[in-house]
Amino acid sequence: MKKTLLKYFTFMLLAMPLLAQAQSTADWGYDDIDDVNLGTRSLRDTIAGVINIALGFLGIVATVGIIFGGISYMTSGGNADKTGKSKEVMTASLIGLIIILTAYAISRFVLESLANETV
Repeated sequence: MKKTLLKYFTFMLLAMPLLAQAQSTADWGYDDIDDVNLGTRSLRDTIAGVINIALGFLGIVATVGIIFGGISYMTSGGNADKTGKSKEVMTASLIGLIIILTAYAISRFVLESLANETV
């Protein structure tokens, strides 16, 4: 325990000069971020883009689930357990896809309504 504390304090003693160099007189500050292009889209468009990307990713996941369930169903070889499991996966993925499409429609409606009311 004492050796660990001694190593820690020794490290901190050696690291302090490096931390003190952060207070140099170089040109650091607000002027350095003048040339950063943060984008020109409005907040509403940015939020709509994030929602569309998230729902698109979830749609891909649901589609992969349906494909996985279909391949598993085709390769089950008549085994009742594997066939039942595959049907459950396809059903769950299809329900998820329906929920995702409904969420997309609702979010699209809300965002369009907000766009029409605020402009």
